[in-house]
Amino acid sequence: MDLSLLLKAVVLGLVEGLTEFLPISSTGHLIIAAQLLGFVGAKAQVFEIFIQLGAILAVCWEYRRRLVAAVVGIARERTQQRFVINLLIAFLPAAVLGLAFGKAVKATLFHPVPVAVAFVVGGVAILLIERRPRRPRVDDVDDLHWTDAMKLGFAQALALLPGTSRSGATIIGGLWFGLSRRAATEFSFFLAIPTLTAAALYDLLKHRDLLSAQDVPLFAVGFVTAFVSALIAVRGLLRFVASHDFTAFAWYRIVFGGLVLLTAFSGWVDWSAG
Repeated sequence: MDLSLLLKAVVLGLVEGLTEFLPISSTGHLIIAAQLLGFVGAKAQVFEIFIQLGAILAVCWEYRRRLVAAVVGIARERTQQRFVINLLIAFLPAAVLGLAFGKAVKATLFHPVPVAVAFVVGGVAILLIERRPRRPRVDDVDDLHWTDAMKLGFAQALALLPGTSRSGATIIGGLWFGLSRRAATEFSFFLAIPTLTAAALYDLLKHRDLLSAQDVPLFAVGFVTAFVSALIAVRGLLRFVASHDFTAFAWYRIVFGGLVLLTAFSGWVDWSAG
């Protein structure tokens, strides 16, 4: 295996893990990073989907007791039943819309310039919502009503547009719908488990003919790197939301997206192959 290719896998694993659960769009960062690294093509896109499983494993590990409690108690505990049902309800909009429009979205919008536009628009949306006076009515994910879960599911579905951010859409949507920062953040973590797992397995099955045994080291390095970096990001974000709002992420999105647009329209970087 080419050492330079493994280094690219490490870089992309870090990008995936550090950005997957922050409201800054892991898909957008991966599209831009992969373009800069020259890591493009059908197999590269499968790799980017696969390493999301490493990030998901980090959430499963961090919340292993909560998830085990849900599995063990689903047959008899109402709280665990409601938790699982809410996840399924919230999962459905992205699943249905993704199957219906995912191919068209990938063909037209999975490029750096549309991603950069989404970065800026999402950043402005976060600023506007953060300035809106509010009083949380839901402090814990176990207090969610099924209608809240449905709303959060449609919010997450906005992330079909690359650069929007799945976690960002869910978290900011949660704030808009009356969730506390921690409840919105944690529900976005839990909702990522069925959403990203289903997307990754579907994509791997669909493109299995592109893969071979020679790809195992590359995919393994990306997976492990994404797992470790995502674990760090999840723990860091929970500490952050305990005493901060999401304004810093909004400005990051605006500046980052603005820089990509500046380099594109000035000709400093050729993003046409992205």
